[in-house]
Amino acid sequence: MGKVKFADASVSKSIAELVSKQNQKKLVLWAAECAEHVLPYFEEACPNDHRPREAIEAGRAWVRGEIVMSEARTAAFAAHAAARDADQTAVSAVVNRLHSCAAARAAGHAAATAHVAGHAVHAATYAAKAAAYAAEAKDADANTTKEREWQYQRLLDIAVTT
Repeated sequence: MGKVKFADASVSKSIAELVSKQNQKKLVLWAAECAEHVLPYFEEACPNDHRPREAIEAGRAWVRGEIVMSEARTAAFAAHAAARDADQTAVSAVVNRLHSCAAARAAGHAAATAHVAGHAVHAATYAAKAAAYAAEAKDADANTTKEREWQYQRLLDIAVTT
């Protein structure tokens, strides 16, 4: 299998423009959806590590007022630690490590959006990277575009409904 190169999609500029118009709670919800969309890539590689899923849930709990920002931030750090651990322990191909790490990083940034709204775009970018890395090299760009279009639609939906 050839090395997969991540190339961002043209819709990313539209995402950035729409992100700039959203409040922090909407961005946390969107970032959580982006991360959850690719979370199976991590869970397949590391089925017993729940830190990324817990980070996503921590972001949502912060939006609901159930936890304070520092708790969401702690969960974000744990998800990033899971990404580092997956990079060290994933036994499959390099690409498997890349997409599982990117998915865990997406979860970490989703939770970190409760601390700084700017993390939302990083959650989405890591989710797109996970989708790209999970594809065959020849399909990576198409997977990235598909993921980014899905993200944009979800952001539009959240912007309108919440």
